[in-house]
Amino acid sequence: MGNSLVSSLCLSFLFLGICHSLSNGDQERDRITNLPGQPTNVGFAQYSGYVTVNQQAGRALFYWLVEAPASRGPESRPLLLWLNGGPGCSSIAYGAAEEIGPFRIHPDGKALYLNPYAWNNLANVLFLESPAGVGFSYSNTSSDVYTSGDQRTVEDSYTFLLNWFERFPQYKHRDFYIAGESYAGHYVPQLSQLVYERNKGINNPAINLKGFLVGNAVTDDYHDYIGTFEYWWTHGLISDSTYKTLRVACDFGSSQHPSSDCLKALTLAEVEQGNIDPYSIFTRPCNSTTSLRRNLRGHYPWMSRAYDPCTAVYSQVYFNLPEVQKALHANVTGISYPWQTCSDIIGNYWADSPLSMLPIYREIIAAGLRIWVYSGDTDAVVPLTATRYSIDALKLPTITNWYPWYDNGKVGGWSQVYEGLTLVTVTGAGHEVPLFRPRQAYILFRSFLENKSMPKQTLLG
Repeated sequence: MGNSLVSSLCLSFLFLGICHSLSNGDQERDRITNLPGQPTNVGFAQYSGYVTVNQQAGRALFYWLVEAPASRGPESRPLLLWLNGGPGCSSIAYGAAEEIGPFRIHPDGKALYLNPYAWNNLANVLFLESPAGVGFSYSNTSSDVYTSGDQRTVEDSYTFLLNWFERFPQYKHRDFYIAGESYAGHYVPQLSQLVYERNKGINNPAINLKGFLVGNAVTDDYHDYIGTFEYWWTHGLISDSTYKTLRVACDFGSSQHPSSDCLKALTLAEVEQGNIDPYSIFTRPCNSTTSLRRNLRGHYPWMSRAYDPCTAVYSQVYFNLPEVQKALHANVTGISYPWQTCSDIIGNYWADSPLSMLPIYREIIAAGLRIWVYSGDTDAVVPLTATRYSIDALKLPTITNWYPWYDNGKVGGWSQVYEGLTLVTVTGAGHEVPLFRPRQAYILFRSFLENKSMPKQTLLG
């Protein structure tokens, strides 16, 4: 039943409670009774399915909601939307299956085990595969996949939220946060801005946005380039001459659409870096670099878009199993291609990509919404130096200067609290912080939700 029809029925028959029953019916159809290979008695509810975002084009986005365990009171917990980047990478493959979701996948690609540091212990977590063409999300209009970009991605994501909240009205007015990593450093602030602007003038808005959280996030092309090249040079990954060439050839350029001179310099840097995993420079890659750098696509064209520590391989097996897709209510239209961790097409045809998110940061900070930015310090793709240069460009007053934060007496990273923004580093973590340092990422998320500075000393409760 279309959302517009549901809305009209709600208005016409509110006194009969029809709205509630319609929403309940849609929810129940999306309920996951049991995922193949999952542990028994997990103690939390799960839902997944499709929300149409453009009826005419036939665009529908796939979601997976994992509620907090019943023992932790999901009805009183906030809602977190998680987005992965790429552009073109799946939030199911990365956020859900190897970072913050409740399950991890065994190497056989068939069985699941519980993640003790799953973020749904603290919040109800909603994973979204976006834009159409990513993961299970699809469009019946083939040209849609070839004309993706920031603008349409954020508009479709906002439409998704409006329609999803109608399906799950119990989450209306609930504290709501948006989080993500990498190129979601664009998606998260852009969607936050759109929600904030559409909420203006509304008392008690249904989408009750409180703030956002981004990790190793693409933020500002100019400062990202400066910080990335400096990281490579200071960590001995490139030569002095290549460092100088990069600084000139890529100056003021777009990282999504680099110039030919810039691309040549980036290719040379790749050769000098050798057979390393740029997403985690001190760990061995799962496979050869051919799987990590198989072509020139993605936001950083000289590298592939997804860290591959073998867990992505397990996802590729698991989410292509017919019984898994059936349990998830996924691939209901019979998509003509297998489910992939990252789309083969999306990144190649990315239309619009603003050079900077800093103007949005300023707007969100002025609105009094919460912003936390975190960074794993062994990532060479969107490194800590890039994040620090971008934040420094905001010229925010410092409230608490740079200090080490602790986990059971050990330094977990460092933090600095600015007026309107908190920066947190996680030591020893690569591009996907919750994959490399799940416990420390859990502490970070808990501190974010509580709006408390990272602990000087802590015991994980």
